[in-house]
Amino acid sequence: MTLKISVDTDSSTAPYEQLRAGIAEQARSGVLPVGYKLPTVRGLAEQLGLAANTVAKAYKALEADGVIETRGRHGTFVAAAGDAAARRLAAAAAAFAREAHRLGASRDEARAASEDALRAVYEA
Repeated sequence: MTLKISVDTDSSTAPYEQLRAGIAEQARSGVLPVGYKLPTVRGLAEQLGLAANTVAKAYKALEADGVIETRGRHGTFVAAAGDAAARRLAAAAAAFAREAHRLGASRDEARAASEDALRAVYEA
């Protein structure tokens, strides 16, 4: 199995974001299984014709999202992202609830604001 990803340099989406989104989607869909070893930053940069800093930026964002993990000199691997993503989602929801409460919003007002925000993102 190899990482199958391409970057469209003519796209309005930044190359690092295309790379980040592509790897994240393949990891979440199971195309890249947990534990899959990703190419080195330098190796993937050469393969895609990108600057090493571009790949490093994508890897850093993926690591922050819990999609990949770096194991020191052993390399970079697809992480068990579900657990990390679930924890981050719960933390974001808790932060929203605390802020809504602090602003004096009722439960129904907070729920409506949340639904509006979700609709704006998911139906865009």
